[in-house]
Amino acid sequence: MTDIAIVDYGMGNLRSVHKALEHVAPSASIVVTNDPCEVEKAQRVVVPGQGAMRNCMRELETRGLRQAVVKAAQHKPFLGICLGLQMLFEESEEGDIKGFNILPGKVVHFPEPLMTTTDGQKLKVPHMGWNQVHQASDHPLWEGIRDDARFYFVHSYYVETPDAASIAGRSHYPMPFTCAVAKNNIFAVQFHPEKSQSAGLTLLQNFSRWIP
Repeated sequence: MTDIAIVDYGMGNLRSVHKALEHVAPSASIVVTNDPCEVEKAQRVVVPGQGAMRNCMRELETRGLRQAVVKAAQHKPFLGICLGLQMLFEESEEGDIKGFNILPGKVVHFPEPLMTTTDGQKLKVPHMGWNQVHQASDHPLWEGIRDDARFYFVHSYYVETPDAASIAGRSHYPMPFTCAVAKNNIFAVQFHPEKSQSAGLTLLQNFSRWIP
């Protein structure tokens, strides 16, 4: 049986995620797959992704992966990365796209009028580069990672959720925003742990061992 399936729907830096997981879990069976049956059989599922939400949802549907991803998010250890976080929510401003509605809330664009520093300098969107992550909950995937450690971000949208208990991490650009959520068997992040050096590798290692 496959230990970890990385879902390939044609979007995302799958090689980096695969290599990072191989590094932290060398004895695990890890596959990159676009086969829904393989996703359903895996013990743990990782859904990375970058790009546009519309394309993401279309490709999951076209490749027959939608149902397998939804079932994984409902029943087994699930790690969403970037779009893999955003797809879990009700809807996205990015083209008024419906998500999976597994978690309450929506995906919104950084508000252009507010994108300035305290001294008036304009901030760029997308938010790109290293930023601190404040751990908003005590979760097993944060084990061994110091609070306010830096992770790597590339995104123009972020999630807003009314479910405060599900917020596992926040970052700041220039206002606070949710960058990690956790609920039951789900842990999902806006940043890219596979690009985040030691902190990201520790998170991935924690996921490879996590028993919700």
